[in-house]
Amino acid sequence: MSYIKSIGLLFLLALLAFQLPPARKTTIYLIGDSTIAQKIPQTFPETGWGMPFPTFFDSTIVVANHAKNGRSTRTFLAENRWQPIIEALQPGDYVFIQFGHNDEAENYPDRYTPVADYRKNLLKFVTEARRKQAFPVLITPVTRLKFVGGKQQETHVAYSAATMEVAKAQKVPLIDLDKMSRDLLQQFGEQNSKLLFLQLAPGEHPNYPYGRQDNTHFSELGARKMAQLVVSELKAQHSPLADHLARPLPKNAVPPTKGPDAQPTTP
Repeated sequence: MSYIKSIGLLFLLALLAFQLPPARKTTIYLIGDSTIAQKIPQTFPETGWGMPFPTFFDSTIVVANHAKNGRSTRTFLAENRWQPIIEALQPGDYVFIQFGHNDEAENYPDRYTPVADYRKNLLKFVTEARRKQAFPVLITPVTRLKFVGGKQQETHVAYSAATMEVAKAQKVPLIDLDKMSRDLLQQFGEQNSKLLFLQLAPGEHPNYPYGRQDNTHFSELGARKMAQLVVSELKAQHSPLADHLARPLPKNAVPPTKGPDAQPTTP
């Protein structure tokens, strides 16, 4: 009996010795501005859509959120935020690129980037990612909340167009989050859409004792909805990443109405 046990133990050890190494995980790098970025507790419930984004994937996908508040393509490069990503990129990784909010801010010269330079910077991201055998994905800037006469307005005309031009010229996958988010807000309606943004009455949250009327940055609900739009487009485009979703996407639900009309805010 002990002989049989010994043989069985040796067989088990042999199997363990020849186990295949675990498959390498694929990393999705997110680069962009405050609409994607990780937030600190002091700004909660403000939430970037990059925060819930990892929850849509299984354990084979790692999401590295390098987006940063207030950054344009120009300042992201000037602050050397791109180089560490390039150095870390492995073949088969992804780089999701969404800028525009701060590039277009002419009244903020520390971040403003003319459209022509914006295109060049996007091209740099795409070219250098491909050089590392990674897969760039261009994303148009997510909309701001701005209803006029019951219709959600297009708030990033020139920079969304430039993003689409680079995607077409370079044959890069494009997620038109600008249009998708506008359509979502139109579906929710003017009042309900405010629940997707950082719209708080005075005293509603201790981080904002005087309230907040922010039509650019998202609530937890809004960030999750925007991440859901990105994931839904990966499925629609039959991206290989869609094979690594952790669970089916939930159906959209329109929440109840809230509060008076809000005024537009700066980025």
